[in-house]
Amino acid sequence: MLNAAIVGLGWWGRQLVRSVEASPLIRFSRGVTLEPEQAREFAAANGLAITTSYAEVLADPAIDAVCLATPHTRHRAQVEAAAAAGKHVYCEKPFALSKADAEAALAAVRRAGVALGVGQNMRFKASIRALRELADAGTFGTIMLAEGNYSHALLADQPADGWRAAAEESRAGGMTGMGIHVLDCFGYLVGPMRRIAARSAQRAVALPAGDTTAALIEFRNGALGTLGTTLKTPYVWRIAIFGSDAWAVSTSDTALTLRHGSGEPVTTELADTAHIRLNLESFAAAALGRGTFHIDDAGILHTVAALDAVFRSVAADGAWQAVE
Repeated sequence: MLNAAIVGLGWWGRQLVRSVEASPLIRFSRGVTLEPEQAREFAAANGLAITTSYAEVLADPAIDAVCLATPHTRHRAQVEAAAAAGKHVYCEKPFALSKADAEAALAAVRRAGVALGVGQNMRFKASIRALRELADAGTFGTIMLAEGNYSHALLADQPADGWRAAAEESRAGGMTGMGIHVLDCFGYLVGPMRRIAARSAQRAVALPAGDTTAALIEFRNGALGTLGTTLKTPYVWRIAIFGSDAWAVSTSDTALTLRHGSGEPVTTELADTAHIRLNLESFAAAALGRGTFHIDDAGILHTVAALDAVFRSVAADGAWQAVE
């Protein structure tokens, strides 16, 4: 059993703790928060000893791993500190806001010989796994186009002084909270991306980085893709793959619609996979020496590089930027 500390007890940090309540691989025993009074009831209900000091947790020999649910700009330094302390480290997405920071953090982890996990849990959605199985089986034929939209209003009412509202944290509208999941699924399902052209706009939410982003993507294999994300609309999840022989679309964690050849579209409701827990357990298994994390180093870096390209394109008024 991996004994872990959760660093950041906001709404998502609490989701991570809840997701592994019955896990045989990982448990949380400590929590780090700068607002201990707001987290005290949750901590008591979940058996967490609270501290305001990250350094204190890193110095605790009883803690095997840290899970970072913290502001994005702090990820590199916090990953490097965990690695230097010999702690396995799970970092929520985005792993970093630039490829250079991602490379530095990853290098620190590998030098230390500790396990690394990242919060790209959407790969474990039942419908995304089914899309990957279709792609691996050649069902699509030649993949022509990928379409993705992940949008909701859950983050639309953040306090103006909250970290998620800061331009340096939530760049390009919903890209750091939602759009990055689309990028990661695209890399997983279609393959590496070559270049991206993106625009952001401020339409309904008073955020300095805007609330809506659209991107055009060119994959290395010649396929094209479109991505949309907005911070102010009812919840939508959609990842669609269009091939020369078939198309399929994921519209929820468990719903998949497939149309093959001249047949009619068939919608299947799949069994739920508890994707947040599975992602954490993949990390825990790697930390316990029972396997490797399901995303390799190249995959981790590629998703950050694609996000970096989106940021650069938005800053360049939509000009194409290489995913380097």
